[in-house]
Amino acid sequence: MIGFRRRRKGRVTAVFDPREAALLASLARQMVELLRDRHGEAVADADPLAAQLGLNGPSLPPEDPVLRRLLPDAYADDPDESGEFRRYTEQSLTAAKVSNAEAVIAALVVGGFDPDAGDIAGQGDVDVELGPEAAMSWLKSLTDIRLALAVRLGIETEEDADLAMHTSDEGRRAMGEVYEWLGYVQESLVSTF
Repeated sequence: MIGFRRRRKGRVTAVFDPREAALLASLARQMVELLRDRHGEAVADADPLAAQLGLNGPSLPPEDPVLRRLLPDAYADDPDESGEFRRYTEQSLTAAKVSNAEAVIAALVVGGFDPDAGDIAGQGDVDVELGPEAAMSWLKSLTDIRLALAVRLGIETEEDADLAMHTSDEGRRAMGEVYEWLGYVQESLVSTF
């Protein structure tokens, strides 16, 4: 990867090799699926006005620890207030997170990545160019993806991240490396602001 660099008119660019682009696209797609699966069936009582306005989301927190991290309770000490807050805000928060992940995928495709190609290694470099709004979407989505990986890996401190990178468990170590690499991508993008 050639990290993000500021260009004229507030735009930023980066170059990903096809494997990096495929990894980013896959992680963003997984984020979209995870968030969309949350809203299959409404949990809260039907409120006609709220339903009409699209504010009739679930009032119970998600069971999945990743979703609990991405969609946290607003009031840790008051489950009833948290439920009401969640009921009116979770669907819009989820929609924003899905939109951010889709912006990552779209920018990769515009940059030359073909997610449907059978031979990813045969594709050329992916040149990503982002305007200010897309850059913010990328930052938010990278944060969400890293939070999800941190939950799955049990990373809460820098020590935990280091342990994930130096474990004998190959799968865990690979995911730890992905977590670190995403941090580099994110830091590269932050440095352009």
